[in-house]
Order: sequence, then structure tokens, then C-alpha cells
Amino acid sequence: MITWRRVTESDFPLLRAWLLQPHVARWWNHETAPEDIARDFGPAARGEEPSEDLLVSLDGTPVGLVQRCRFADYPEYIEELADAGVEVPAGAVSIDYLIGDPGLTGRGLGTRITAAVVAATWTDHPDAGCVIVPVHSANRASWRMLERAGLHRWGEASLDPDNPVDDRAHFVYRIDRPGRPTSPGR
Repeated sequence: MITWRRVTESDFPLLRAWLLQPHVARWWNHETAPEDIARDFGPAARGEEPSEDLLVSLDGTPVGLVQRCRFADYPEYIEELADAGVEVPAGAVSIDYLIGDPGLTGRGLGTRITAAVVAATWTDHPDAGCVIVPVHSANRASWRMLERAGLHRWGEASLDPDNPVDDRAHFVYRIDRPGRPTSPGR
């Protein structure tokens, strides 16, 4: 059973351990000193920031993190996507994700988690008409997982990479709320 809850400050050591894993560090490129983790995850954990950092568990054991946010709360993301020619409709939500234990990757768990979080988004965020996820084009495992979770490649964009070793090439994936027609892409 997949469940999740908001990250709390007591989860920071676990997040740090996951962010240090090579398969996570490659794409997240996150600073991992304890004070960096507290700086970056603390505001959401304390409810001071509108994003949702969700600790995901499988049968009660923590296995990953999903970050979910409304684009409207982060206008700089809307602007970056607009500059790349990608329209972000009002109410759109985005997610980012990781599986912490490398032994749990490549088994469909990310697909199950993403599909479950997207399905919950329609209830948790009644104004959300779609979920949009930019992913680096070289991160094949990630964009293939999005496809298996029901998202569709909606476009391509030149965006700042999370890791400075990467170029700017991103695919933009999208899934619309069931029952709503898909608006045109780029």
C-alpha cells in the first residue's frame, strides 16, 4: 500500500541520506549538509511555504519523496516555461519525485507513486486542471516512468537544468484532469 504524509523536520536525516545516493544526486544535485536540508525543506515542513513535500511510504516504510506545488505559487516557474514557449494554464500543478533506495528503482514503484499522487491531486486541488512536469531529456528513466504513469509528452523546452553538467534540453509532460479536454500544447 502506498501512502504519504507531509515531511517533518524529523525526516531531514532520511532526506539527506536519499539525496546523497548517486542515482538521486545525479538529477537532483542538491546541497546535502544538514543546514542545507533544513534551509530547503524546513519552510514547507513548517507550513511557511505553499509547496507540499510528501514522504511516500510503501507498506509503512518510507521509500521516496514527492514535491507537489501549484505553479501559481511560483510565478518564476511559469515565466521560465513561458519563455520556452510552454503555456501553463491557471490552476496547473507540478510534481518532482525521487525513490531513495537504489534497490527499489526500476521495479515500477515510481510509476505507482506518481499515478497515485496525480490521482489524489484532482481531489486535493479541485482547481487543478492538469499536472505539468518538465524533465531533463537525458533522464530517460524519469520520462519513461511519467509515460507509464499516464502522462504524455506535451512539448520540449530549453530550461535551466537542476544539474549544471546538463544542457537545457527538457521534455514537458502533462496529464489533464479526467473529463476535461486537453488544451493545445505549445
